[in-house]
This record gives sequence, structure tokens and C-alpha cells, in this order.
Amino acid sequence: MNTAALPANDEFLGHPKGVYVCFFTEMWERFSFYGMKALLLLYLIQHHKFGDRVGLDVLGAYGGLVYCLPVFGGMLADRWLGMRKAVVFGGILLCLGHFGMAVEGVEAHMVNGVMVRDDNALRVFYLSLALIIMGVGYLKPNISTIVGKLYAQDDPRRDSGFSLFYAGINLGALFASIVCGYLGQTLGWKYGFGAAGIGMVLGLAQFLWGQKYLHGHAEPPKPLPRSREFLLYFAGIAGLLPVAGLMWAVANSAFQLPGDISLALGLMILVMVGVIVWFIWFVLSKCTKIEREQMIAMMTLIFMCLVFFTLYEQTYGSWVTFTDRLLTKDIVPSLVQAVPNVQFGSDWAANLALFAKYAPWSIISLLLAPASFVLAASLSDRNPKSKMPKFLFVLSFLVMLVFLVRDSVVLPQTGGSLTYLGAIFLVLLAPVFTGLWGWLDRFNADPSKPIKSAIGLALAGLSFVPMAIAAQKAGADGGQASVWWLVLAYFVLELGEMCLSPVGLSAVTQLSVPRVVSLMMGTWFLATAFSETLAALFGKLAAIDIPEGATLTAHTAEWTAAAGKYEHLFWIMMWIGLGFAALAFISSPLIKRAMHGVK
Repeated sequence: MNTAALPANDEFLGHPKGVYVCFFTEMWERFSFYGMKALLLLYLIQHHKFGDRVGLDVLGAYGGLVYCLPVFGGMLADRWLGMRKAVVFGGILLCLGHFGMAVEGVEAHMVNGVMVRDDNALRVFYLSLALIIMGVGYLKPNISTIVGKLYAQDDPRRDSGFSLFYAGINLGALFASIVCGYLGQTLGWKYGFGAAGIGMVLGLAQFLWGQKYLHGHAEPPKPLPRSREFLLYFAGIAGLLPVAGLMWAVANSAFQLPGDISLALGLMILVMVGVIVWFIWFVLSKCTKIEREQMIAMMTLIFMCLVFFTLYEQTYGSWVTFTDRLLTKDIVPSLVQAVPNVQFGSDWAANLALFAKYAPWSIISLLLAPASFVLAASLSDRNPKSKMPKFLFVLSFLVMLVFLVRDSVVLPQTGGSLTYLGAIFLVLLAPVFTGLWGWLDRFNADPSKPIKSAIGLALAGLSFVPMAIAAQKAGADGGQASVWWLVLAYFVLELGEMCLSPVGLSAVTQLSVPRVVSLMMGTWFLATAFSETLAALFGKLAAIDIPEGATLTAHTAEWTAAAGKYEHLFWIMMWIGLGFAALAFISSPLIKRAMHGVK
């Protein structure tokens, strides 16, 4: 592994250029992932006519497996493939999976009192989910690990670098919701899913272009024979059918294990048990005393993240269905442009004109952002002292902001598209928190990682208070509550995420024993896997049994009952967040001591 210092002209806006390569690669990967996720639950409920419970089961299993398999992807990269090849292979699988999601088939409909679904389209759907799950398993842990390797262990920019990288994640999530969420529910599901696929192709191209800025930090420990390398790729491809079968089993409630545990959840439990057994063996037999305590501190921080994301993932479950049913949608209703029921025909020119008229302007931003970095990085390589690269880069982001504001107030919003609120707050808050931590550090007042995590948990719990009040108002008034309750909830939640998640990622790269850092990054995502599944299980507390073909009607007993279910769930989530935050504050001195000076 090349560990030489990075060239002096490698920096851009105070950070290695390789961080920006990872930033934009992850932006595209998250655009494709969250673009699909913003639509997934509503797509299952509204297009294939599954009930809330089945939709949440599929969402939980999918999200869980997406974050479970990085354990294996991290291990393969650590030992054999190297991070660069793992990212490229994962990117290819992701492209195929997202394009497969665009095959929507015929909408489910009633025939003689029986719901008829398009089985062929559903088979493609399950296989597409498997491709995405496997692709993320190879890509996700390794792109994050590359960021850590671009900084020296004691580099004070590390936390701010991860905050910057995290902004890339959420920039992708932001545009995913505003583009894919809007297109899918307004112009057609296939357009939303197809846009996610195109985004992933561009992300893969971005990574291949930017490999020169990684300076060998993403290469394997030693060259692997071609035959063994292709065997690892074949293993990934061979795993597609079993994973697709798992998703089919979840959607059809087949092969349930005792305690209503699906096969997908059973697999995650098995992986978790294996990781825990390995972890205990490793820290007891392969670590020094300091390494052991640092690894235990890291696992404690990972557990805090598990609790946090159990709360956070309600934003793609109960928050989405609650918004779709019981909230107004438009931030500034008087400015919204009416969109008719667009029908595309066989005339491609006419279709393109229709699409251009009603498509989000943020599509331009998605192309402008990475293109501006490619141009700025190339100009900076030629003349490191020139101010023109920085000017072009900042100008492109100002243009993107204008387009984004336009789309958020002019386009009619949906339950899926409003998930952009979380990401826009994160993008806006990232530079604030990056500067805040650096400013506090100058006065030796920067909170420790355990304290930041505890604050994040407390804010996550408090974010459910506005949602509970909105549910209470919807039930009392018999109509839709204001979307501004959702805006407030997202703001509080994202304050918490900026405290907890970026520093958690940084802690994994700092506290792990170096030879298992990618595997431990995979363990971080395994904790996220359980949070996805737990979030879906909690979300079922607010599942609404609407008769097939019917809709929820305002000013009815069913409406009031639904609002009551959501309110009950939101208060439960608040107390979970505040309870674990209290435990985190109490235990923070012990965790800090076990970190042995790591900041």
C-alpha cells in the first residue's frame, strides 16, 4: 500500500483532491440509492398495491441487506481486491440494478375481486434489488475508507474532511428526492428509477476519471492472480439469485422464521453474531491493551449510531406515508406550477419537449457539479496558485442553489420528493459544523466524539415532537396538517445527524486496528442494517389497513384513527431517543478514556 505523502499541489479548498473524487462518486451513488429509496415504499403501495406492512417489510429488508453486505465487501477489499477494484465492481452492479428498477410493468388492478399483479415485472424488481444490494456491499465501505487514508492519522482536518464527504452523500440524497421523487410520482415511476440509474453511470465515470488523485491508497495489499480476482467477482454475481429470492420471500411472507422473523432478518442476525464472535476473539487475542480499549470504544460509538439511525430511517418509512396522507405538500402553495396528467406517446420529440417543460431544473445541477470539479481540478493541476478553479467551483454551487430553490417552491411536491428536506439541511449545515468544530478546537472546547454522539441522539428524539403535534392536529381537525411541521422536524433531526454521523465515520478510521479498518467500516454499516430493519418494525405500529383500491378520506373515523396511530409512534420514538441520549451522556467519560487521546 502506498503511504507516501500527497503532492503539495494536490490540495483543493484545503483538502486533498482525492476527497472530492470520493465526494462526487458518493454523491452519485447516494443519488441513485436515495432516489430509488424515496420512491420504494410508495411504489410498492401505490403501483403494485401492497399493504403498508408488506411495503415496510420490503423496505426494511432491502435497507438492512444494503448495509449488511458491506461487512463482506470491506473484508474482500482489505485482504484481496483493494478498495479501487471493489468500488468499480460495485458501481457496475449498481448501474444494472437501477436500470432494472425502471421496468415497472402493468399497474396492479382488481379482477373479479382479486388483486392481479404483474409477476414478470416483480421478478425483475426483486433481481434489481439484489443487484443494488450486492453493488452497495462492494462500494459503500471502501469509498469511505479511502477518504480516511487520504489524511495522516493526526491530521486535524480529518473530521472536517469527513464532514465534507458527508455533505457529498447528502447532496446526492438532496437531488435524489427533488429529481427522482418528483419524476416518479408525477411523470411516471420508470422516469424516477431511470434517473437514478443514469446518476450511477455518471458516478462510476467520475471515479474512474479521478483515480490519479488517490495516489495508490486504494490499491490491494499485494497483486492478486487474475483467476482468484475473477473468482471473487463471480462470487458476487452468484449471490444475486439468493438475495433476489430473499426479497421475494419477504414480499410474499414466505419461509418466516419463529417470532415473525423473515429470512432477510435471519441472515442479518447470523452475520451480526458472526461479527460479534470475531470481534471478541480479535480484541482478546490480537490486540494490545490500548488497541483493545480503542476498539471497544469504537463499537460503543457504532451502537449509538445504530440507535440514531433507527430513529432517522422513519423519514423513509412512517414519515413518508404520514406526509403522503396527512400533511399538505407545498412549501409556498401560491408559487407552485400546476402539472397536468402528462401522457407520453410514441413521438420522441414531443415526449422530450414535455419532459423538458415539467422536469426539475436540478437535473442541470447534477451535471454541473461534477463537471465543475473536473474542470477546476484540471486547471489547478496546471497552475496551483490560480484563483480561477475555486471561483468556477463556487460559482457552480451558487447556480445549483438557485435551481434547487426554484424546484423546491415551484414544483408540486409529493410524499417522496419532500424527503429532500433532510438532505438540504445537511448540505447547508455541513460548512457550519465544519467551521464550528475547527473554531471550538482552537479554544480546546471541541466536544469529544462521545459527547457529540449523545447530543445527536437527543436531537433525534426531539425531532419527533413536531411530527407528533402534526399528527395530533390532523386527528383533531380531520384534515391535513401543515407541511411546516415536517420542515421543523427535519431541521432538528439533521442538527443531530451533523453531530453524530460524520464524527462516527471518522472514529472508525481512527480507532480501528489498521489491518481491519475496512472490515470495521463494514461493521458500521451492519449496525445501520439493523437500524433499517428496526425502523421498519417500529413503523408497523402506524401501519394502516386500507381496503384494496380505497384511499384514506379526510373528516372520517378512519382518518382520526390513522392520525392517532402516527402520533403514538412518534411519541415512542421521542422517548427512545432521549433515553439513549441520557445513557450516552453518562457513559461518555468512560468512552473518552478508552479512546486514549484520539480526538
